[in-house]
Amino acid sequence: MKTGKFVGICILIFIVALLIGIITKFVIKPSWAKKYSVRWSDEIGTLYEDIPYKGGESNKFDLYVPKDSSKKTYGLVVYLHAGGFTSGDKVEDRNLLAWLCSKGYVAAGINYTLRTEDNDKSVYSQSMEIKEAIPKVIEEAEKHGYKIDGITMSGGSAGGALAMLYAYRDAEESPVPVKMMFEMVGPSSYFVEDWEIYGLDQKSEESRKAAAELFSVMGGVEITPEMIKDGSYLNLMKPISAYTYINENSVPSVLLYGTHDKVQPYKGVRHLKNALKDNGVDYKLFVAEHSGHGVQNDNKVMKEYMETVEEYLDKYMPVEK
Repeated sequence: MKTGKFVGICILIFIVALLIGIITKFVIKPSWAKKYSVRWSDEIGTLYEDIPYKGGESNKFDLYVPKDSSKKTYGLVVYLHAGGFTSGDKVEDRNLLAWLCSKGYVAAGINYTLRTEDNDKSVYSQSMEIKEAIPKVIEEAEKHGYKIDGITMSGGSAGGALAMLYAYRDAEESPVPVKMMFEMVGPSSYFVEDWEIYGLDQKSEESRKAAAELFSVMGGVEITPEMIKDGSYLNLMKPISAYTYINENSVPSVLLYGTHDKVQPYKGVRHLKNALKDNGVDYKLFVAEHSGHGVQNDNKVMKEYMETVEEYLDKYMPVEK
C-alpha cells in the first residue's frame, strides 16, 4: 500500500472510530443515568446562549446560571464537547450541564474551532481557544451577578483532552483557582509504541510517516519520520500531552477509560496514571474492562464514575448553603 494512502486511511479510521465511540456513549443511556441528565427548564435557572469570546465563528459559549442568585460565590463547571477534534457542539451536552446547574453550579459549554480539510486547526490551537474563553465565561457570569470563586474542568473524548490541558497545563494562569477535573477517554500522551491500534508502533518507514502525519495534524507542528525514529517528536508533542504537566500541585481528578478502546489507546493511560500517582495527586481512575471508547459495556463502572464525580464536586467545590 502506498504511504499516502496508508496515512489517509489511518487518519480516517481515527476520526470514524471517535465518532462511533461518541454515538455509543452519549446515545445509549441506562436507567441510573437519568439522574445526571436533566431536561433544561426555566425552573432551573437562566440559559444565555452563543456568547462570543473571540472573533471566530465557532468561538461561542453557553452559560447556565442557577435560579438562586443570592449566594456570595459560585463554582463554575466547564464541560467541553466530544467529536474527535473535528465535530461536535456544546448543545450536545445540554442535559449534563442542566444537571450541574440544578445542583447549584454555574455551568458552561464552550465551542472551539474544529479541524477541517480547509484549515490547520489542531489540538493545540483548540486548547488555546479554551484558555482564552475561560476569563470571558467568568466575566459573563459575574456580569449577571454570579461571582465565581473556583472552576472544575471536564469533558469527554476530545473534550476530555482539552479539559486536562487546561487543568494541568494552564491552571496557574486561570483567573480563579481550578478546583478539580473529571473526564472520560481523552488522550493525554502520544508515544508511538502506545498507538499500535493504528500501526504506529511498527518500526518501518511507512509507519513512521503515518505517525508523523497524524501527530503533525494533532499537534499543529511539523513532525518528520526522522523525528519519530529518534524520539525528538516527543518534545514537539509536549504542549498537547497533558500528563507531562502534572505535578504535586495538580488538581484532584476523576478519570474513566476503556481497555478495548480502538480510538484513544488504553496503553497510553499508564503515563497519566503514573504521573498522578508519583506526584501524590488525589485521583480516581475507573477502568471499563469490557468496553471501548464508548464505555457502553460497563454500566456499573460508569455509574461508579459519575457517583465519584459528584462526591469530588461536593468535596472540592461544594455549593454554598
